[in-house]
Amino acid sequence: MTTTNPTWEPRRLTAVAVELPEGVAPPGTRGRILHAGLKLYADLGFHGTSIRQIAAEVGINSATLYAHYPSKEHILAELVYIGHDGLFRELEQALADAGPSPAERLAALVRAQVYSHTDYPLLALVANSELHALSPESAAPALTLRERSRQLLYEVLIDGVASGAFSVADVTLAGIAIGSMGVRVASWFGPDQPYTREQVAEAFITYAHNIVGAR
Repeated sequence: MTTTNPTWEPRRLTAVAVELPEGVAPPGTRGRILHAGLKLYADLGFHGTSIRQIAAEVGINSATLYAHYPSKEHILAELVYIGHDGLFRELEQALADAGPSPAERLAALVRAQVYSHTDYPLLALVANSELHALSPESAAPALTLRERSRQLLYEVLIDGVASGAFSVADVTLAGIAIGSMGVRVASWFGPDQPYTREQVAEAFITYAHNIVGAR
């Protein structure tokens, strides 16, 4: 049995590469603002970050920043949407490529979620932990995507129970446990940890199968 002790320091996350998925950030200053906002929100939180700090990180003044984003909430809203949209697309593609059995489909979803959170941990962290800072209107697009992602998982679990492949008393709680497990990866995964993304994914697939009593 492997016994290692992953460590987590809140400000350690600034040592992780500040990356966004290819093609999602607009070019030029607007894209640089998104990267700066991602770095600072991950490190200091939305409420601990000021417009001046973001502008300074980019190397512009606040007036120039306002020409691209009306407020720091607009920056956060775009990052939160990017994070949720990217995850939903990864989950959809994973199901399209997965085998037909419920166990294979569940494994594909878990693997996609883990990879999304290990490949872009700062984005995943901000998209999940800072979502509450948005107004209902600003959060609505991301929340819609979150619900659609949740439904992808529940459909697999319900199908697994109906076919006899899974044995689980409460599909809702099983889905919450599996989803929450993957979300937390972004809080600790990084180059200073003793696991690869593949090791984490395969272990979490086993845990997910155990949760649903996969046969």
